[in-house]
Amino acid sequence: MKNLRHIVLLIALAAFFRPGGGEVFAAGQNPEKGGKYRTYAVAFYNLENLFDTVDDPDNPGDDDFLPDGPYNWTEVKYRKKLHNLATVISKLGREYTPYGPAVIGVSEVENKKVLLDLVREPELGDMGLRVLHHSGPDRRGIDVAFLYNPRLFRLDGYKAFKYRAPASKPDYVTRDALLISGLLAGEKVHFIVGHWPSKYGGESSSVLREAAGAQIRSIIDSLYTEDPSTKLIFMGDLNDNPDDKSVAVSLGAKERREDVAPRGTFNATWAPYAKGIGSLAYQDKWNLYDQIILTEPLISDAECRTLTFWKTEVFNRPFITNKEGKRKGYPHRTFEANTFINGYSDHFPTLVYLIKKEGAE
Repeated sequence: MKNLRHIVLLIALAAFFRPGGGEVFAAGQNPEKGGKYRTYAVAFYNLENLFDTVDDPDNPGDDDFLPDGPYNWTEVKYRKKLHNLATVISKLGREYTPYGPAVIGVSEVENKKVLLDLVREPELGDMGLRVLHHSGPDRRGIDVAFLYNPRLFRLDGYKAFKYRAPASKPDYVTRDALLISGLLAGEKVHFIVGHWPSKYGGESSSVLREAAGAQIRSIIDSLYTEDPSTKLIFMGDLNDNPDDKSVAVSLGAKERREDVAPRGTFNATWAPYAKGIGSLAYQDKWNLYDQIILTEPLISDAECRTLTFWKTEVFNRPFITNKEGKRKGYPHRTFEANTFINGYSDHFPTLVYLIKKEGAE
């Protein structure tokens, strides 16, 4: 029955989507103007060390990003980076929804101020983005955060979760995870934004990310216990690929829809990864660390009468990509070593698109 259900879902979607990933009906129409379906974009973007230029004595992690620090981080450079990031965000999802993403999870931000500066950039003026930030204990002084368009998403509340370190490394501290709850398309939807421990330390660091995966799984299980129809999207820089143990085993996110059991999770970013598409590159190898994972109720409505997953995108547009040199094709980042190169981020953003039948309650 499960296989049949997914076949029916694919047939239903194919009836409205042109071959090759073209537009749906009204995928690019203003949701307020109607159409056969409404489309909602959800994005994640690692902003690569978005620090301001002001010294925070309580945050030694910002010392590198000061005018007299090793990066010579000046107000001029900071403003250029804000402009560059705003340009990227302003273009996310516009092919399918005129407002851009309803919500955007972000990582590597110093504080709320840098996010307020970002959403005030002229490129983002039409989005009216609001900022949700929680200051965590990371030694580098960076946090995850959540941006949302109040015309599309109504915030009901949020909660921060301290990282639960494994028994083998009980003193390890890293970024908090944020759980955000609200209404999207009239439905209750939860989001978790995370940024898991890095690969510093090599293979031995895997246990740190496995612990992070188990913690997210525990949060999702708790929500499923309260409501088996929980709709939740987990997104973040996981510092692992979809097939790594932390994601595929500890969190249990599946590659194929048909393998997702009730109360399970589906890794929407596994498909592009399997095709060799990544969100960042290192030593000529593409990785897809910037993942978006959905709970089973977001993939199981064949009629699309409730919010239902449509497709995934790695936003690897030419304008944010290196055009030449040894890193040709990589994301065009902010620095080359300590030299400012006026780029964007060392990660590409990732997105998922959700659809809902017009007029469905």
